[in-house]
Amino acid sequence: MAYDFKNLKAKVTETGDWLRKEFSAIRTGRATPMILDTVLVESYGAKMKVANLASVNIEDARSLRITPYDASQIKNIEKAIVQSNLGLSVSVDDRGVRIVFPELTADRREAYIKVAKEKIEEARKHLRNARDEVWKDIQAQERDGKIREDDKFRLKDSMQKTIDDASKEFDTLLAKKEQEIRS
Repeated sequence: MAYDFKNLKAKVTETGDWLRKEFSAIRTGRATPMILDTVLVESYGAKMKVANLASVNIEDARSLRITPYDASQIKNIEKAIVQSNLGLSVSVDDRGVRIVFPELTADRREAYIKVAKEKIEEARKHLRNARDEVWKDIQAQERDGKIREDDKFRLKDSMQKTIDDASKEFDTLLAKKEQEIRS
């Protein structure tokens, strides 16, 4: 009998997407609009992403230009970015908000690497939980006589391979992020 690993693969994909999003929010010293994805601006009585209120463009390697669609939102955008504690330098001018990415110190780089490692551990925790759910389901099916004991262990190996492949991919993402932060 073939076991359907669709839910496990969906959880692995979801966890990988979450990890990539979290990594994109970790500063590397280069200007990237993705760092603002986690910033929510109080606007029109609701919290909105910066990208919903303004265009975000890269001015040069170390600065971004935020041009609000409504000029009255400049102060709200500035306030939200300052309060987000991303370590960015924010200044307002006649065209909108300019964000400068200061040079990363060695201590700050190590702190960002530590945050990245915490995120990867969180992702691994999600993988372990997903694996445990599937394993419990496989064991229950074997107890109920739906699958044989041989099939149970074959399915366990297949499940573990899926988890191991995802874990290797996460390690690759971490190594890439560490390289970005250190360079």
